[in-house]
Formats: sequence, C-alpha cells, structure tokens
Amino acid sequence: MTALQTVLATPVFRMLAGVIGLMGLINASLYPYQSLIGIEVLGLSEPVFALVLVLASVVAVVTSVLLGILSDQKANRRRLALITALIGAAGTALMVFAPGPVSFVLSNGILLPVASSIFGQAFALNRLATQSLPAQREGIQATVRAAMSVTFLLMLVFWTFAFGRGADVMLTYATGGVASLALLALIWGWWPRDGQTGWADQPSGLRLGAALAQLARPEVALRLLCLGAVTSAGVLYMILAALVFSETAGRDAADTALYIGMVAGWEVPFMLLLPRYLAHVSRPKLIFWGTVLYVSHLIALPFLAGSAWIWAMTLPAGLGGVAMLILPISYYQDLMVGRPGTAASMLALQKLVADVMAALAFSAGVAIGGYALTAALGGTIAIAGALGLWLADRRRVSPDLV
Repeated sequence: MTALQTVLATPVFRMLAGVIGLMGLINASLYPYQSLIGIEVLGLSEPVFALVLVLASVVAVVTSVLLGILSDQKANRRRLALITALIGAAGTALMVFAPGPVSFVLSNGILLPVASSIFGQAFALNRLATQSLPAQREGIQATVRAAMSVTFLLMLVFWTFAFGRGADVMLTYATGGVASLALLALIWGWWPRDGQTGWADQPSGLRLGAALAQLARPEVALRLLCLGAVTSAGVLYMILAALVFSETAGRDAADTALYIGMVAGWEVPFMLLLPRYLAHVSRPKLIFWGTVLYVSHLIALPFLAGSAWIWAMTLPAGLGGVAMLILPISYYQDLMVGRPGTAASMLALQKLVADVMAALAFSAGVAIGGYALTAALGGTIAIAGALGLWLADRRRVSPDLV
C-alpha cells in the first residue's frame, strides 16, 4: 500500500491531511495580503507594521515551544489543539466583524500566531500515529504536508481571479475565517481523544526548565542553526521574487504570482516521491543537495527574470524546496526521540533563525551590491548551513542525542 493510500484509508491521517490542508487555505488567504491591508487599507505606518511582524514572530515562537513542551508533559494534545484552533477562529472573526488598526494588531500580532502552532501539533500527532508504520512514516508525513501546498496554490488561484473581478481585499479574512471554523470543527469531531488512542503517548514528566535546557544543548542548538540557515534561502526568495520581477522590463505582479505558483506546484509531486529515496540517502545529504538545487534558482532569479529560461528554474526550486520543507520535520523528531511536541516546536525556532538570517543577508546585500549580490549571499549562507549539518551528522554516533 502506498503512503497516499494509507493516508486515505486511515481516519487519523485523513484528519491530519485535512488539518494541514485547511491551514494552507488560511495561510494563502491571510499572509500574502497582510502588508497591503495593514498599511494601505488600515493606515498603519511602516514602522508600526514592522513591530506587528516582530510581535507575531515572538508570540509564534514562544507559544509553539511552550505548547510543544506542555503537550509532551501532559499528553493532552486534543485539548491544546482545540484551544489553539479556537484562538485562530477568534483572530479571523475579529477582523471580519470589527476591522481596524487595534483589531489588526491583536489578530495578526497575537491570536493568529498562537494558532499557527497547530502545524507543529499536527505533525507531533502524526509521529505518534505512525509508531506501527515505521517504514511508511516518511511517506505519510510527506503526503500530509503536500495537502498544504495543494490548498495554498488553489487559494492563490482563487484570489487571483477574485481580485481580477474587483473583490475587496478585506474579504480574505472571510475565507480565512471560514477555513478557521472548518479547522475547529474538524479537530472537535475527529482529533483522537487523549488517553484513548491506539498508540502509546506517555507523558514525559519533564519540568519546563529541564525541557528548555535540552533545547539549549550545543548539539541541538548547532543543528537548529544549520537548518535555520538552510531555510533562510526560502525566506529570502519570498522577499526577492516580487522585487526582482517588478524591476524587470516586461514583468509585473502577475509574473510573480505565476512563478511562485509554479514553484509550489512542482513541490507536490516531489513531496510524494521524496520518501522513496530516504532508504538510500541520508537526510543531511538530501538536505545538502536539495539546498544546492534551491540556491541555483535563487541566484539565477536576478539574472534570468527577463528571460524565458526563468520558468525552467521553477523545477529545481520545487525539487530543492521539498527537501527544505519536509526533511527538517522528521529530522527534529528523530533528534528529540519521545518528545514529538517539543520536536515540532523546533520548527518555530528554526523559522525565527531563518527570518533573522534572511533579513541580515537582504540588508547587507542590498546595501553593498543589489539583488544579485543579495541572492548570492543568501545562497552562500544556506549552503554553509547544509554543509555544516552534513558534517555534524557524519560525526554523530547515536541517532538519539537527547
């Protein structure tokens, strides 16, 4: 039975694919238009909007780490998922029924970042539910994650046509709200009840200080920094794509949307194929070569944006991006054996590291030599991180560091 067949045949995996898919709808509804709504529609100044982004990043990281540790301590995963989904629904409802600057800050700076921790909680449950299917674990995880890429792309296509017909950008919170309510209903109806699952989920019993100390161990922190450097290439790509296309003769916002959509489209089949190669190649090696492929598209972007060859670069971008999107999830789970919630929370920490490194590469590159240098600098950082991870794991004696 293939991983896709297993997901479709198993209630818990169908539910998780639905959860991740609905999160794709929410993300595609809200985040691409966040700056437009905050600055152009609601009148926030750029410095205030930047502070909202900083607040959102801090809240997302703190919440993900604390809820991840708490879910491992108490094994109360359903209750925490319901609470965070409810907070997410409240965040979108606030902007639908009481839009304004204060609501925007509360929703986008606090409530929605808290709800984003559901992503990690879902993959923590996925890890537990695949205890009896170790050979299919990677395939199931990749299939579940592919649901987000599919729904993200579909929602972007929907809004492209909707805006073309004159839809108000504030309606994005309505579609995000509907998806948030569907997510809450899905978790309420089908998330397994705590203590009544068909797999073992023993509370870790670790106190908060001890759990945080494990995250700070040098061997864990080093790998987190390396993977943060790797994924910073993806953050930098999202920053540069619109800027490069907007400054290229004959290109416009439609080209940006098409390029990003094609990259996301290639990710889906590659996600489904990737697990076949994990039995033959180690994760660090796949992450390294995936990073090399991804960096090739990043560096080529400023040079080929005006050429038809730019569309061919979506292929290495999609293939390399899959390694960066999928493999860190299982890598952290193997790194933190027995604590799937804590392992999932490391994705939020990784994003914080990636955001900081991408911001540094962007500011330094633009100040010194423009977008081409920025892309090269970001690519160098990503490859250095991938190489560091590969070398660190070559010296790793045991698969269980903690």
